[in-house]
Amino acid sequence: MARIIRKTALAALCITAVGAGLVACEDDDEGFLDGLDDNPSVSKPALDGLSGTKKISIQGSSVNVACSGSRTDGKPVVVVLAGLDDDLTTTAAFRKTLSTQHRVCSFDRLGQGKSAKPAGVQSLAAGGKILTGVLDQVAGDTPVVLAGHSLGGLVAARYAPDHQDRVKGLVLLDATSPTTSGDIEKVIPASATGQSADLRAQTAQVAKGQNSEKLAFPDAEVRPAGDIPVEVIQHGTKYLGAFPVYGSGLEKVWAEGQRKWAGISSNSKLSTAAGSAHHIYVDRADLAVKAVQRVTAQVTQ
Repeated sequence: MARIIRKTALAALCITAVGAGLVACEDDDEGFLDGLDDNPSVSKPALDGLSGTKKISIQGSSVNVACSGSRTDGKPVVVVLAGLDDDLTTTAAFRKTLSTQHRVCSFDRLGQGKSAKPAGVQSLAAGGKILTGVLDQVAGDTPVVLAGHSLGGLVAARYAPDHQDRVKGLVLLDATSPTTSGDIEKVIPASATGQSADLRAQTAQVAKGQNSEKLAFPDAEVRPAGDIPVEVIQHGTKYLGAFPVYGSGLEKVWAEGQRKWAGISSNSKLSTAAGSAHHIYVDRADLAVKAVQRVTAQVTQ
């Protein structure tokens, strides 16, 4: 039981347990602003009729994209961003449910699923260029709502403030804290030993890009995205609390991180998904779907 709890906690904090040991997942905010608008919007989405998956070229890299549902004038396109070490298959059921009322797309970030592997460590700016290229092709000039889980939520929330012209709403599902490395260091002291020391060290390593996406996501303050509608949903099953010695502290800083994300907009709502662990869109798909529907309804008005 202890091993299962440890593995789940590490996964939520962007680390995974492999075999008998721990390894990093092979999976200045100013820097995030650099070069995000290299791909201009197109008037008509190139993948408007896509139903299923397709590989497209963005910034010279092959990116695996999936779309379903019909685009309706006045309604935003919903783009789902999965967490670290997840891919299009992980969010398939969630997207299928959403597609009954919305045009929904998702993609494997570089290093995820069937997309190309990054050549080296990626900054959030580089990841932002890929996201911009995807939005150009799946949404064009149509407004977008980003629904991000875990690390996908962090990516969405870092991207939105600089793209309020197209990102009109956010749904953040147990998003990785904006200060995840500092959070862990605050809870687990440098003097810790054993698996607690491993968690502290490897959280820092993963945040520096030692993960499957080679994506570095340094701690940074939450920057405002105006008054766009935002729903932040945190897990209700306190599985991090079962981590030896420091579990209650881990739960506390995780909740603090969710409150920080709620500060991204003056029009935000923070709620808890009762009965759900980290993958809220699986454990409580009903809540995740309703959150997306509420946000899209505000965008449509």
